[in-house]
Amino acid sequence: MEAWNQEVAALVEKMTGLHAAISKLPSLSPSPAVDALFTELVAACVPPSPVDVTRLGPEARRVREELIRLCSAAEGRLEAHYADALAVLDNPLDHLHRFPYYSNYINLSRLEYELLARYAPAGRMATRVAFVGSGPLPFSSLVLAARHMPEALFDNYDLDDSANERARRLVRADKDVGARMSFLTADVADLENELGAYDVVFLAALVGVAAEEKAKIIAHLGRHMVDGAALVVRSAHGARGFLYPIVDPADIARGGFDVLAVYHPNDEVINSVIVARKTADAGRGVAPRGVLPVVSPPCRCCKAEAVLLPEKRMNLAAATEHMDKWSII
Repeated sequence: MEAWNQEVAALVEKMTGLHAAISKLPSLSPSPAVDALFTELVAACVPPSPVDVTRLGPEARRVREELIRLCSAAEGRLEAHYADALAVLDNPLDHLHRFPYYSNYINLSRLEYELLARYAPAGRMATRVAFVGSGPLPFSSLVLAARHMPEALFDNYDLDDSANERARRLVRADKDVGARMSFLTADVADLENELGAYDVVFLAALVGVAAEEKAKIIAHLGRHMVDGAALVVRSAHGARGFLYPIVDPADIARGGFDVLAVYHPNDEVINSVIVARKTADAGRGVAPRGVLPVVSPPCRCCKAEAVLLPEKRMNLAAATEHMDKWSII
């Protein structure tokens, strides 16, 4: 345990230093300095780590929250930069491989579709899909539409009208994928009847950075999605929680969903994936907050948490009515 604590302390020190350096940058637009610092940040967060970000001290939590917001801003500018560069080409979709994180999106989209097909089979036959938080370079929707869901219509939602305009320019020349893509400027909190039309809703990792905000968005989806519709939520795990928000599956359950599967990658795919199904009788398949679900592949953070599970179970038992087994991936 002492070795784990030392490793976590070293990680927090590393994150604090990178946060300070990134905060001093005059701009988060792509540049050699920006690219170098964020590459270093990602490299430090990807390896398996015993860190549990819910147990960090106040200063480390502040650094983490600010890093996530900095990552969000930098990611938006990186996507806008490449969207503009691709838009001048004859068929931008033929050149998506130029984006530096192309392979990550290919692998993440494949993972999401495979989990969806296995645990929410109806989603595999989806005809209407919503992607909330699609951004100026809607890689996930493009990959899912072209490679995995060739019959589905995709409605992509983003708060930023300029992001949607950039995305429209990317699909203008593609008669297949382009014809099945719509880009809509809206806050998901303002969508109500629209949400009832979708077989699957994908929730991007950076929609709702704070845990309370994310839980509120999920609860809103739960009120307006139809029973049986699938929800795919991107999360993070371990040290990757310094890059993206971590979603507690219990918040998804409280939002009106049965959580079907949780997957924490240990490769270049950064985001964890949670698959859930909207149901009027939700919550029975979900472990209480703080009790670790079965995940695959196993990770060091899970092993560290296992030491604390007996105490957590005792503290949470009185507040929990349902505790069925998780689906094992």
